[in-house]
Amino acid sequence: MSHTEETQEIAAAKAGMDVKTARKYLRARRLPSEVKAARHWRTRQDGFAEVWPEIAAQLSANAGLEAKTLFAALQRQYPERFVDGQLRTLQRRIKRWRASEGPPQEVYFVQEHRAGELCESDFTHLTELGITIAGQAFPHMLYHFVLTYSNWETGTICHSESFASLSEGLQNALWELGGVPLLHRTDRMTAAVNNLTERAEFQKSYQALLRHYNLEGRKIQTGQPNENGDVEQRHYRFRRALDQALMLRGSRDFAGVDEYRAYLVKLFQQLNGGRKPRLKEEMEWLQPLPERRLEGVKRVRSRGELRQPDRGGAQQLLGEQPVDRGDSGGACVLRSSGGLVRRAEGGAAAAAARTHELSCRLPAHHRLAGTQARCLRELSLPRASVPEQQVPDHL
Repeated sequence: MSHTEETQEIAAAKAGMDVKTARKYLRARRLPSEVKAARHWRTRQDGFAEVWPEIAAQLSANAGLEAKTLFAALQRQYPERFVDGQLRTLQRRIKRWRASEGPPQEVYFVQEHRAGELCESDFTHLTELGITIAGQAFPHMLYHFVLTYSNWETGTICHSESFASLSEGLQNALWELGGVPLLHRTDRMTAAVNNLTERAEFQKSYQALLRHYNLEGRKIQTGQPNENGDVEQRHYRFRRALDQALMLRGSRDFAGVDEYRAYLVKLFQQLNGGRKPRLKEEMEWLQPLPERRLEGVKRVRSRGELRQPDRGGAQQLLGEQPVDRGDSGGACVLRSSGGLVRRAEGGAAAAAARTHELSCRLPAHHRLAGTQARCLRELSLPRASVPEQQVPDHL
């Protein structure tokens, strides 16, 4: 300011100081904060010097004791010796003790995120937000996906932490994103990690999903949710943003799930609006998507008879009955995807019957014996043979 004003007096007045003080700083060529030396001496006697060994012993025995608790105990033990104004002095002294002599503190290292490298995902509950569908309670969860570099996020409504929910949510996120990062990290959810083994390996179905998208899987250590901190923090912020948006909307009721899903898509678009520059950086490093999605198709060996269509065009799968071998004597194989059941006949059925790659079985309480077994499922299918859909070999 001394270079912009006509005189030092004017500059000092605008700076709010005396002209003599201003000249002192100009001669020293140092700022006021740089001129003032740190004080290392006491201006008054330490009022806790005599009782400090007692306080230090209590802290050593139980480091969780707070300064306010210890100060209240001192006031009871030594009446009229300590006044309330000395609490802050004790707090500062205990803080120095914790830093120099207290128990070791857990150290957190700053995570360095690189574009296109890591994505994190997890499930979060949204039931507590009180969302209803056509006036009825709608308990549900959200599969939440986040890119750690740009914080771009999206989600899929689900109802359980199953592998089907994980697979659908992850694939929805990748196809919406338009590319694949190098790494995918989750917590130790059972849909992805087999926690019953000593090494906690990934589930086979999850490994197949990772291979299909050329993703490298990562998992956090047990009891260390901070390692998945980006998506955990986005859980909190997204729930808060959704709650605020619903307050502004004036209603938490939706006509249908599709309307609610569209509302979430719009909210995610708003949240991602300010992340476009960093997202653009990420897009340059993402891997390309595969040619197709990995559908949740399962191969099931039939344990019952697949009868001819009845008058309503339905087929009934009954319990422990002789297997209908079709025109070529091949065993029937059911292939289910999204609740549909299809039948493979002839040579294709015979070849499928020889495979042992079964990814699911009917529960014991569904394996009903005898001709009087109740119908487990009734599906409307055309009388003509349904063409087989290719099933991934790893399922």
